[in-house]
Amino acid sequence: MADTALRTRAGTFKVGGGTTVRRTLLAAVCVMSLFFIVAPLVTIIALAFAKGVTGYIQNLVEPATMHAIFLTVLTALVVVPINTAFGLTAAWAVTKFRFPGRDLLVTLIDLPYSISPIVAGVALLLVYGAQGLFGPFLADHGIKIMFALPAIFLASLFVTAPFVAREVIPLMQTQGTDEEEAALSLGASGWKAFMYVTLPSVRWSVIYGAILCNARVMGEFGAVSVVSGNIRGVTNTLPLQVELLYHDYNVTGAFAAASVLTLVALLTILARFIFERRGAPVGPGRH
Repeated sequence: MADTALRTRAGTFKVGGGTTVRRTLLAAVCVMSLFFIVAPLVTIIALAFAKGVTGYIQNLVEPATMHAIFLTVLTALVVVPINTAFGLTAAWAVTKFRFPGRDLLVTLIDLPYSISPIVAGVALLLVYGAQGLFGPFLADHGIKIMFALPAIFLASLFVTAPFVAREVIPLMQTQGTDEEEAALSLGASGWKAFMYVTLPSVRWSVIYGAILCNARVMGEFGAVSVVSGNIRGVTNTLPLQVELLYHDYNVTGAFAAASVLTLVALLTILARFIFERRGAPVGPGRH
């Protein structure tokens, strides 16, 4: 009787309330989206093209901006593959094996999520800077990390370390170890079990995590601003170049550079949409 009454009520009343509640919520979401998402995006595009297409192109091909774009792409090309490999390795370790300190490892993987990028940059400076933990050793051997390209790589690696791992770990946990154990019992090596059994089953999560990692690398500002030295045309990534142009009162140039980062964000959203349409798992807990 209780189940029948519950089904009757579920059929009579819409989940979330009546028409007034639904319309109010939809209106609130639309207004908030308009002011907090659509308006800033439209402003970026409008100011980027304030001097027309010619002015937009001229600002983008300015040498310092082109170098910033190149450096940003180079950083992504270096960091994303490394963190993809790290994420897969970490996910494999914590889901397929039991060992002392496993929970601690999972916590360490999540640590960059809870640390401010500025703090991460300062921490790297205290470790690898001239007065840092390894500073004297690096100086004695002529190795320069801080305020140079390696510092940008290190900062980007740190802040994006969890992205692939956090996409893959929940999926591997749900899948368990039955398929790998079956492959091993049939004579497959651990490497073959990983390549032909585990990896194909998590490939979409790996790809999606790599896309998120790439978007974060290209948009990272805080940690990179601390360790790079912010040297125009040398260690300036695109987000730092946007700030410099804005401080130089080159608003059109700043927003032209910002439009490139906006395009990266929109392509990331498009990639997520495509993966969802294909039925791919695109986040923790989705299988």
